[in-house]
Amino acid sequence: MIFKVYFQESIKEVPVREKTKTVFIEAESLRDVLSRIADRGYNIEFVQEVKGAYLEYEQQNEDFKVLEI
Repeated sequence: MIFKVYFQESIKEVPVREKTKTVFIEAESLRDVLSRIADRGYNIEFVQEVKGAYLEYEQQNEDFKVLEI
């Protein structure tokens, strides 16, 4: 499964929509995603499974890249 993770780069930052970044991660579950990025110090806002038409839409973006962790 592919998950889209919305985050702030520093856990000390207050979430501000304009500074929110995203990354795509292939993992077995939500717990697996969180364990893979736990050591990066991100302030995780939201994790969403991406599939179907939404995944196809995201793949059309030239910046689409699944992070290998």
